Amino acid sequence: ACGNTVRNVTASSMAGIDPNEPFDVSPYADLVFRYFLRKPFCQELGRKIKIAFSSSEKDEAFTFIHDFGFIPKLQGEEIGFKVLVGGGLGAQPFLAQEAYSFLPVTELIPFLEASLRVFDRYGERNSRHKARIKYLISKIGIPAFLELIQAERNATQYTENDFVLRPFLSIEPDSNFENWRIFESGNSEYNLWLKTNVKPQKQKGYFAVFCSIPLGNLSSSTARELAEIMEKLALPEARITIDQSLQLRNVHGDFLPKLYELLSEINLSETGYDSVADITACPGTDTCNLGISNSTNVVLAISQFIRLKYPQLLEKENFKIKISGCMNACGQHGLAHFGLHGSSIKTPQGTVPALQILLSGGKLNDGIGRLAEKVIKVPSKRILQVLDTLLQDFIIHSETFDFHSYYDKRGNKYFYDLLKPHADTQNLVPEDFIDWGQEQKFQTAIGVGECAGVVIDLVGTLFKDALEKLESAKIALKENHYADAIYFAYAANVHLAKSALINDSIQCNTHHGILKDFDNWRLQQTDFDYQNRDFSTFVLSINQHKPSLEFAENYLTETQHWFAAIQKHIPKLSNL
Repeated sequence: ACGNTVRNVTASSMAGIDPNEPFDVSPYADLVFRYFLRKPFCQELGRKIKIAFSSSEKDEAFTFIHDFGFIPKLQGEEIGFKVLVGGGLGAQPFLAQEAYSFLPVTELIPFLEASLRVFDRYGERNSRHKARIKYLISKIGIPAFLELIQAERNATQYTENDFVLRPFLSIEPDSNFENWRIFESGNSEYNLWLKTNVKPQKQKGYFAVFCSIPLGNLSSSTARELAEIMEKLALPEARITIDQSLQLRNVHGDFLPKLYELLSEINLSETGYDSVADITACPGTDTCNLGISNSTNVVLAISQFIRLKYPQLLEKENFKIKISGCMNACGQHGLAHFGLHGSSIKTPQGTVPALQILLSGGKLNDGIGRLAEKVIKVPSKRILQVLDTLLQDFIIHSETFDFHSYYDKRGNKYFYDLLKPHADTQNLVPEDFIDWGQEQKFQTAIGVGECAGVVIDLVGTLFKDALEKLESAKIALKENHYADAIYFAYAANVHLAKSALINDSIQCNTHHGILKDFDNWRLQQTDFDYQNRDFSTFVLSINQHKPSLEFAENYLTETQHWFAAIQKHIPKLSNL
């Protein structure tokens, strides 16, 4: 889950059982994971890459907030994907843009490999906060990005033999499903659970059952008890959902009453899955150094408030609440109808823990989404009154319970005025200065987050790294992994050039920029043996040739000549 590489590849939890899916995307998500795991060309990107597959146009994987998003499509009898590129949340959210309306499945791996190579070469490296692919797409545009991808296709190592799909478990439809239906009982909680936590699968007679996990915290003891239940009812698979819940799939309708009974015994039968009361949140100040104010205890308070005062909303799925501890959006607050992120307010009496309110984000359809808009910041301890005010107004003025229409009709200023009384800091009480779940007065203390590593740009370190990559290239060549050998040598050349530039205090950024800057530097070195050789043209020749033994051998040989020239020109590197 960490590192500047391809992160976990995700897919909609409904993949394989979604009644609306054109085909099961699970094997393709798995293929992408297996293909890119530890591939040399994507291990040292400028920043992380996140990839998501939706099961249908309903886009339950939120493809529009990922670096790459794929929505399954049919074109006649051919299967493929609508492709979205350049999405992301964080402090500066971007909605992904459409790259292809239809990409055949056989082009999935070549497209991604070429894209990652382009990102590796042209992506930002100087400013970590600008090093996501969304900034590259925003800078050069989709047409230029696709042109660069096409130019890179020669270098890809993909072959038809790599396109091997792993079989996934498939349940055959129950032959008696037409004579079967869900029978409600005299237990009102069970009946509500059927409505909110049970969804029919495309395999008739089978259902997906969702277990809401408050804050996503599942203890090992509860997990073991759940495993015993699954074994008892012959349930072979569970999936984790994007909203911190669990999905049990392939549950035969006859087993639902027993499953409810067993889940109740381990406190996993809470109703209202995916409703207003089912709130997504990041750990916030509990564990993250970037967290500003609490995002966990406030979730429990809001959920309890809704269940007590607005129980009728437990059956509503089109109003989502999401909370992050800071603006970086790990809790996806930018996708919520009612989004919150941790903040603070300075007052003459001291600093008050606060929550920034954002409204009307969410997914629409087929990879189209909308980002929530900032409205107002309020003291954290007033959030229940804020939500109460908003829900009362919403229920009164929205006949169809469509929050997006309700928000668009009134506009941002209306909601600012509606909630402004709760933001007044003239009438603060001592409790306002204590954050949710805390006993001491609030203090802001922002540290270094999990992704903020230390960068060492010393000349010797860079050169040693280049030597290691050159050695990896030689090993890959001996093992007949030509594409890997070529890319290791490419990376060695980039690090080699960077070490020479840093030695002369020249600022470095993208790979493409480093190669150009090195050529300018080379022309100024009167005593440099390779002064008249074009370095960038040589290095970038990797996308002019198919990976082959002949090209790999020539590329490594030329690379070693450049190493020798740099070591001779910079004496302190000669002993490394």
